[in-house]
Amino acid sequence: MRFILLGAPGAGKGTQGSRLSAEYQIPVISTGDILRAAVKAGTSLGTLAKSFMEQGKLVPDDVIIGIVRDRLAESDCANGFILDGFPRTVAQADALGKMLQQNYGVTLDAVVSIVVHEEELVERIAGRRVCEQCGASYHVAVARPQSDGICDQCGGKLSQRKDDNEETVRSRLQVFNEQTAPLVDYYQQTGLLREIDGMGDMAKIYSDIVCVLKK
Repeated sequence: MRFILLGAPGAGKGTQGSRLSAEYQIPVISTGDILRAAVKAGTSLGTLAKSFMEQGKLVPDDVIIGIVRDRLAESDCANGFILDGFPRTVAQADALGKMLQQNYGVTLDAVVSIVVHEEELVERIAGRRVCEQCGASYHVAVARPQSDGICDQCGGKLSQRKDDNEETVRSRLQVFNEQTAPLVDYYQQTGLLREIDGMGDMAKIYSDIVCVLKK
């Protein structure tokens, strides 16, 4: 099984990706994670990516695609993979399709888009609180700690990440929408797109995703 998880920040891709990874015994490949791993490992592409990241510039498509290509060549991807955060643009989507066909002789099975209303996304992300000590996550509305501002697990202080404030969240969502709208159209035209209502219960969303993948 080879598929992409699409969805805005806060849509639940991380939660669903982890469960789907265990279900299908395939890795979740996050562009951010493999970029950091490539930089840490000091690979040639990682070093190149680092030079752009240190200047605060976007890593060029060809570098990102090269890093993804190297990751897909690893043995744990032999039976499939879940892509999270890649592709972000139509150019990257086109390059991914060509790479899979030319390098591995395979194609994507599906592109699963988790759709959540913007106001719900803002509420989800802006309400997140993270323990400064152990990294445990909470939410002011749906996952409150036993004592306000205090982590249940280690007693550390809970705080809001700088990029989780409402103004920043709305800006991130605007960028996502600008980048992703053409990508949704692209995969809709290929017949791969499967849209999932991400507003309900997490277990129901997971069940819906598994159902469309079986089809």
